[in-house]
Amino acid sequence: MRFMMIFKATEESEAGQPPTEESLTAMGLVMAEMAEKGVLLAGDGLLPSSHGFRLQLDEGKQRVIDGPFTETKELIAGFCLIEVASREEALEWGWRCVAADGRDADAAGSSGLLEIRQVPTADFFGDNYTDEARDRNEQTFQKAAANLQKSNT
Repeated sequence: MRFMMIFKATEESEAGQPPTEESLTAMGLVMAEMAEKGVLLAGDGLLPSSHGFRLQLDEGKQRVIDGPFTETKELIAGFCLIEVASREEALEWGWRCVAADGRDADAAGSSGLLEIRQVPTADFFGDNYTDEARDRNEQTFQKAAANLQKSNT
């Protein structure tokens, strides 16, 4: 089962404040463990929404809306794509990520928000997902993986 862990933005991340050294180290250790166990497929942090833009198509009219965006609770600060055996395993890794993000999940007064969403399998799309579409999708994502490998070197 694949899941996307969506790290929600905070006022601090939207203000461009980088995570603390302690938080970066803790998160790096969790990510390294997920990678070592074959759980982590991809992931990265994002710059504040002031560096982003939205594309809107409304009745055929194209519009570009530059950030920053004000609804912080809806913004994303980063993501991880993981592959695990169950929802429960995704929850376990999620709690570890929330705690590593500099917010001890067991400490009084701590806070953090991580949204976890399951990625659909081919079965979800039923007969609409033809063999041709499946083959094209496989080739596309193999090429994307190669592109990612090149961009990291």
